[in-house]
Amino acid sequence: MENVKEINALVKLLDDPDQEVFQHVEEKLLEYGNEVVDFLENTWEHSLDALLQQRIENIVHKIQFNSVKEDLNLWYQSGAFDLLQGALVINRYQYPDLNEEKIILQMEEIKREIWLGLQYEMSSIEKIKLINHIFYNVYGFGGNTKNHLDPQNSFISQVMESKKGNQISLAIIYSTLAQKLDIPVYGVNLPQHFILGYIDESKREEHEFGVLFYINAFNKGAIFGKHDVDQFLRQLNLDSQPGFYAPCSNVEIIRRVIRNLISAYENAGAKEKVDELKKLQEILVNPDL
Repeated sequence: MENVKEINALVKLLDDPDQEVFQHVEEKLLEYGNEVVDFLENTWEHSLDALLQQRIENIVHKIQFNSVKEDLNLWYQSGAFDLLQGALVINRYQYPDLNEEKIILQMEEIKREIWLGLQYEMSSIEKIKLINHIFYNVYGFGGNTKNHLDPQNSFISQVMESKKGNQISLAIIYSTLAQKLDIPVYGVNLPQHFILGYIDESKREEHEFGVLFYINAFNKGAIFGKHDVDQFLRQLNLDSQPGFYAPCSNVEIIRRVIRNLISAYENAGAKEKVDELKKLQEILVNPDL
């Protein structure tokens, strides 16, 4: 209970006009971290003081941002095995109070629908056509072509809710569903576009990088071949590089999500968000921060 007493005493000092006192109080509250968020939100609700409310909002945001940095670092340090988990950490940046269990259950529901239609003798193309039917036709997912620069396109909770996303968010959901069903679909980091590859390691002899074919999650799961990627790169005047054809790591995918958000917020003139997202970007380059 000692903590509760100290926290209450600190919260009472939050409206102190002396800047030095306030800074000391803020530092102490930040040390407590998530433990003080409920106290602060409760004080905010019972206050009519605009300065106090503003100070509380800033402290709560700092605590939640520190938490996102720690979570992202932990995800990265422990091998970044779960792509959906990485996307949920980024989601916490904008939606710290979200019930993530709801997203996981939604995924399970879509996965089950696909699973019910799967048959053992299906070819790889038939499996993808089944995923496409359930994902795009039954559940209504699709690319947000009207408002492509909207940052909401990069937050997994918003995409699950609105069913509209950008190339990378749709690809994350699509590949997560496929992998849960042991269908080997992985992200491919193509410049100015993000696609998926159907990977069969045993076919490396006849298919470069073991990719049987590619999938465009943004365009209703359209299936295409390596020559289409060649042509796309020619249009961009880019030389072919292995990284444009082969599956990329989960870390690269989450880095790209952060890059998309930085450019969306730069476009919207939200400088503070851009600065914070750059700090998240640094964690995936230099994890000791």
